[in-house]
Amino acid sequence: MKKVLIDCDPGIDDALALALAAGSHDSLDVVGVTTVGGNVDLPLTTANALALREFLDLGDVPVTPGSAGALLRHTVRAADVHGVTGLGDVVLPAPLRSPSEGHAVDFIVDTLRAAPGEITLVAVGPLTNVALAVRREPRVVEWARDLVIMGGSYTRGNHNPAAEFNMLADPEAAAIVFDAGWTVKQLGLDVTLSAVVTMDVLDRMRPLGRLAELLVPASQSYKAVTAEGGPAIHDACAVAYVLDPSLFTCVPAVVNVETTGTYTRGMTVTDFGVGDRRANALVATSLDVKRFWDLAMGAYERLAVRLG
Repeated sequence: MKKVLIDCDPGIDDALALALAAGSHDSLDVVGVTTVGGNVDLPLTTANALALREFLDLGDVPVTPGSAGALLRHTVRAADVHGVTGLGDVVLPAPLRSPSEGHAVDFIVDTLRAAPGEITLVAVGPLTNVALAVRREPRVVEWARDLVIMGGSYTRGNHNPAAEFNMLADPEAAAIVFDAGWTVKQLGLDVTLSAVVTMDVLDRMRPLGRLAELLVPASQSYKAVTAEGGPAIHDACAVAYVLDPSLFTCVPAVVNVETTGTYTRGMTVTDFGVGDRRANALVATSLDVKRFWDLAMGAYERLAVRLG
């Protein structure tokens, strides 16, 4: 059983990532969910995480809010993609339980300290909470079993030509994380854009009862679904990596995050010619899409049975 702590900013694809984790409870033990301002503001990402915890039957998994904005610069949001609530056309019951007391940074540090080498940190939003955890307690780099992120790209961005959204939302935080001394497992746009919901996938989601009330509208919220393509469920790739790293081809690289460029701020400058230098990242370069969807749909189907 692999233990994971998921730092997120729900967000449509965050919701699908949490559903994948919830449907993999025989393989994953979710020890906590922390939230960060990202796709929408922190009060909304936290409310969404709380609603998802109850809807997905994640039990008593603590949900702890964290950083509301970037370390240094202006706030970047993606409500134009994820809708004003962050969940597009999805409507979930209001959560009955409140978030945990305290701050996500303290929760990350304390949780990793209590179980060194056991917990994989999965970060699928801006890296503000993770960077502050590293600054507060550098030993989290040693305590974490692994760090898996969805973010960046070695080719082009999506929020602008150079930068992927999670990196652009807080480049200074991302730079701290990549420079911290661990080997970041980076699932960037180069592979996550291939994890698309096609009409065939959508048809497999429709019979899933109560769970379909989340999966189907989420999968159609920000891009039309056709036989050939549709929206990518980026963040679910990070959870899939933890479940089965063999789905991805990964290459060692030195990744630096641009923090000062006028037109390239947030760009993950990726050098695969490592040579004698220490690689600070394993960068995913390809995804076995069929196996990815077999894994994801298997988890969703198991979750659907549990939810009724």
